Amino acid sequence: MKKPSKSIFVRILKITGITVVIILFLLFLIPILFPGKIAQEVKSFANDKLNGELNFKEANLSFFNHFPSLTLTLTDFSLKGSAPYKKETLLAANEVSFGINIRTLLFDKKVNIDKIFVSNALINVKVNKKGEANYNVYKSEDTSTKKDSSGSSLRLEKIAIENSHIIYDDKSTKMLIDANGFNYVGNGDLDKAIFDLYTEADIEDFDFSYNGEQYLKNKKVNADLITKINTNSLAFIFEQNNLKINKLPVEFKGKFDFLSNGYDMDFNIKSQDSKLNDFFTALPPHYVTWLDKSKVKGSTDLLLTLKGKYIASKNQKPDLAFNMKIRDGYINYNDAPFPASNIFLNFDTKLPSLDTEKLRVNIDSVFFNVDKDYFKAIVKTVGIAKPQIAARIQSKINLGKMNKAFGLQNMDLRGILNMDIKSNGVYDKKHNKIPVTNGKIALKNGYIKTIYYPNPIKNINLLATILDTEGSTKDLKINITPASFEFEGKPIFVNARLKNFDNINYDIKAKGELDLGKIYKVFSRKGLDLEGYVNADVTFKGSQNDAMKGNYKNLHNSGTLKLRNIKTTSEYLPKPFIIKEGTFVFNQDKMNFNDFVANYGQSDFKMNGYLQNIIDFVLTDKAILKGNFALQSSYINCDEFMSASTNQTAVPDILKENTKPLAPAETGVIVIPSNFDLQFHAVADKLNFQDLTLEKLNGNMLINNGKLMLKNSSFDIVGSNVKMDIVYGSESPNKASFDFKILAKDFDVKRAYKEVKLFREMASAAENAEGIISLDYQVAGKLDGNMQPVFPSLVGGGTLSVKKVKMKGFKMFGAVSRKTGKEAIKNPDLSQVDIKTKIKNNIINIERFKFKVAGFRPRIEGQTSFDGNLNIKMRLGLPPLGIIGIPMKITGTKDNPKVSLGRQSEDLKETEYDEGQIPDANTQPQTTNPKP
Repeated sequence: MKKPSKSIFVRILKITGITVVIILFLLFLIPILFPGKIAQEVKSFANDKLNGELNFKEANLSFFNHFPSLTLTLTDFSLKGSAPYKKETLLAANEVSFGINIRTLLFDKKVNIDKIFVSNALINVKVNKKGEANYNVYKSEDTSTKKDSSGSSLRLEKIAIENSHIIYDDKSTKMLIDANGFNYVGNGDLDKAIFDLYTEADIEDFDFSYNGEQYLKNKKVNADLITKINTNSLAFIFEQNNLKINKLPVEFKGKFDFLSNGYDMDFNIKSQDSKLNDFFTALPPHYVTWLDKSKVKGSTDLLLTLKGKYIASKNQKPDLAFNMKIRDGYINYNDAPFPASNIFLNFDTKLPSLDTEKLRVNIDSVFFNVDKDYFKAIVKTVGIAKPQIAARIQSKINLGKMNKAFGLQNMDLRGILNMDIKSNGVYDKKHNKIPVTNGKIALKNGYIKTIYYPNPIKNINLLATILDTEGSTKDLKINITPASFEFEGKPIFVNARLKNFDNINYDIKAKGELDLGKIYKVFSRKGLDLEGYVNADVTFKGSQNDAMKGNYKNLHNSGTLKLRNIKTTSEYLPKPFIIKEGTFVFNQDKMNFNDFVANYGQSDFKMNGYLQNIIDFVLTDKAILKGNFALQSSYINCDEFMSASTNQTAVPDILKENTKPLAPAETGVIVIPSNFDLQFHAVADKLNFQDLTLEKLNGNMLINNGKLMLKNSSFDIVGSNVKMDIVYGSESPNKASFDFKILAKDFDVKRAYKEVKLFREMASAAENAEGIISLDYQVAGKLDGNMQPVFPSLVGGGTLSVKKVKMKGFKMFGAVSRKTGKEAIKNPDLSQVDIKTKIKNNIINIERFKFKVAGFRPRIEGQTSFDGNLNIKMRLGLPPLGIIGIPMKITGTKDNPKVSLGRQSEDLKETEYDEGQIPDANTQPQTTNPKP
């Protein structure tokens, strides 16, 4: 056989070498030949197709960034989102590379983008409460106007994302996803209208939160997915998707359609016949820490479904369901001598339309053993407001053994707990219905110790029975006989028998001393604070009906309750109320207050008196608390009693430059509880309200039916004695009504303007006035959320008496002086004038009044508004007797009055008050800053 000649090998080598050289030459040459065209086409494409601001530092064309693809790489890349997030970043990356199709570039001279590579990126997806998203930056083509022309196009075959951070914050669904260390490769024929996308992804740290609750944190996720995508309808069908969350395998199928105003979804997520240990690896971090010390066995099935449309604008929401089963479960924490075994669970819950009132929870059964002890339960509920309940709970368990077996964190429990509870029926508080119930709870030698306090509550012994055979509060019987525990070496004893909760019959005895501050620390709770000491030795026996009807001979309520340094809070008050010391003495239906000393913020109180109907008030929510007190104070700051009715939201620094200053957030009105009937005789040395300082306050105060009334009260202000009657009522946390009468004689107008904010607002024109005035006035109206008067609501009238007043600097009189040439009118001195006015619909109507000044006899009447507008009619009577006069009209505003001759003028436009609306602090520009 003839061997191939040497020349053939040489020829092959030459051809191969020339081919390699040509390829290498092209790899360097193409980026040199086409950089301008490609960069220009990509920029043009971005301008035409993207509805968002795009920026980058520089563009590099190369085969070697993502070999063998020819890629245009944009460095320091950023893309803003679509409306309403046009100023916020959607995508920021060190590099974004666009793969260019070589064939279409060389032969068709078109730039076809078929690959996208993103590295070290932040992808920040946001959706607001209306369902409006920032990712709608790609302008879809109008197929009716589409032409076959040269230019760039987007025909993707591959998407690769490397080492990126993805945040998905959806306010409409209350969902937050934070994925760090995100790596993703997606392949498919993305040019087709419908195509399959093959995806591999892994996430180093995956966090998932819903409605503010974090369900997954720092989880490692691996995914192998096949997703069918319809680009015409923007629909996703998840055909074959295998996930692994830490060690837990999860199968994910379903579909997701983007609608113009929301989403249409059908998700099915399940993990079948998985290991119970793997399930715990997918839970939050503190469970993982617990798992390191635990032996966990058993199998579990999980199924989560979410199906339906989510359209926030139509309040349309999908159905959510979750099912979990555990079989042959076993948990042994830290080699405990007795593990929790035979763990069995059937848990099923459904939430149709994400409506909590339709929530169905079915714990068909839960069971476990610890040694020979057991716990088992069946619990079924439907609804929240009026839940239908069916429950059976039984236990005979040593809490100490259970605590060690499960490794309960932050708490040490001991004692023998026996329970046997049956309950079936509807809980409807409004109609006095409760489930038919028969239950017994017994705890012997109980012990509770937490990490928050070094000493335990111990020697807890409790025997309680609950019985209701008719399913009504009338038939309910609760017996706690006995209950006792020991804390800090001091024993507490309680015995209680309660029955017929429609007309409660009670028999309660309590004795012992308790340090509330220390026992609070045992059960430490964020946002709650409690301090002080209670020493009790009380007996209560009787019925609610006897207390209401005054059958005191049938009541046996007696004993004392001593308080020291008690700090308490209320939903009505933004600051804690501190009782330094005081003794309650119980006598039938009365609770006497003996020498109570208290503080609230800067305010101090000394109080003696009594509360009546206290038992009825404590046991029901319909009773009226009655009382009569003598109250003394050296200082009361009323501003500190205003409720905080609105939350102030911090504005991020990045938004501050483009944000208009907002009016101060509402602080809320002083809320008066509707179930109080209390009388006070109050004496206070000083009282502060909205920068108004009152001294030597003495009056009778009545709180009744949600109103506060101050009668026959007197106080000193700016050196003058004032008598005042007030009726005040809170209608909501942001709205209140008031009606007050005031009689103030001979006070210094200059000092009043300087010291009294309300006077400055109601009579701002008196800024430069001097002299003595008196006021006899009555005004009623509404207050807004900042305790400011809503001026269109004000109705009233009265008399302002002027004596020895110099009207200096009044612009109206200055304008009249310039118009008439009469210098004496500019700063008139008034000796004795009574000015009567009426207020209604934002207008102050001034009745006709006369005065003398330097021989002239002016006569004035007309209108002014709380917005500062003027409509004043004036006749300037000339000397000597004023028989001849010059008619004038003063219009314009208080700051810019306009004087002209004549009698006729237009009445000011009235502003009628709308009873159904109180403007908030950001929509009420004129009523809070009157300019009369």
